[in-house]
Amino acid sequence: MLLTAHLFAPAASAQQEAARPSFPDFLASIKTEALSRGIREDIVDEALADIAEPNAVVLERDRTQAEAVLSLEKYLNRRLTPKVIGTGREMLARHHDLLEQIGKKYSVPPQIVVAIWGSESNYGRFSGVRPTIAALATLAWDPRRSALFRAELFDALDILNRGDIEFARLKGSWAGAMGQVQFMPSSYLKFAEDFDGDGRRDIWATPADIFASIANYLNGHGWAGGETWGREVTVSPQVRRRIDNEVGRREGTCRATRNMTVALPAATWKTLGVRTANGEPLPENAPDSALVSGDSRAFLVNHNYDALIDYNCSHAYAISVALLADSIAGLEPPPRPRKPRKPATTTRRRPTRR
Repeated sequence: MLLTAHLFAPAASAQQEAARPSFPDFLASIKTEALSRGIREDIVDEALADIAEPNAVVLERDRTQAEAVLSLEKYLNRRLTPKVIGTGREMLARHHDLLEQIGKKYSVPPQIVVAIWGSESNYGRFSGVRPTIAALATLAWDPRRSALFRAELFDALDILNRGDIEFARLKGSWAGAMGQVQFMPSSYLKFAEDFDGDGRRDIWATPADIFASIANYLNGHGWAGGETWGREVTVSPQVRRRIDNEVGRREGTCRATRNMTVALPAATWKTLGVRTANGEPLPENAPDSALVSGDSRAFLVNHNYDALIDYNCSHAYAISVALLADSIAGLEPPPRPRKPRKPATTTRRRPTRR
């Protein structure tokens, strides 16, 4: 899970760099504040004991996220493979009864839950091996988004203080996302569920808690039961230019929400020339939708799509989850990889040796 509201925050300024404390001084300030927040000293000491320096790999990964550097089409081609879809269908069948029960309670379709699970941890096979506290400490020290990650670091210490998981098991992604659902610590505290009733919200190893936590997150971010996320549509180059000139863009706290249009009625999109993926007119009863487009593919998305964007503020991620869910459920045939449009041929110059 990416940090939705701050995914594309500007790089640190020279003034921020100059004001940054040394890493040991930073860790000392973290310990002092953690103790003032009521976190036990033995928890703080254990969590910070082996952190000697910021992790260079974490900082590099923070600036080269696949959702940010790949085009929509390239990202979909990487993610929506026959193997991924086939495994998703197997998991949907294997956990059918549990997923149906969770789907009814939270009003979230089982295939959406499975698609997010598959996208975040390859259906539980890999949820990260990087120590969460060390990763968050590195990002909290880095001035680019220090306030955000500092808050997440204290939330992670709070999770340890509550006894939800042992320190040795608190591992996840480079960004501090945890478990098979890849929740940031703040999301864990708010949305993780103890669905099996054993007294622990185990998003690391318990399927019932994993699925329920995903569904609870989407439900808490406005997913409406009985409605779809949207559909793929056809937009000709001429129609695309008209939309760019006539339709406004959404406002938002991250780039993805700003890189989509405002929502319009189906009749308006029809008048503008947008068609369904098979070239037919849009249905009259389609909900108000916003347009999301890449180089060669376009989608009309409704308010349920916003819940996917809240999970990870990237159109590449959200569209891939939506299409994967449809394919898992058999609503759409497995997608065929689409090659991005080739750029115009240019004359290559020999590189100049320096």
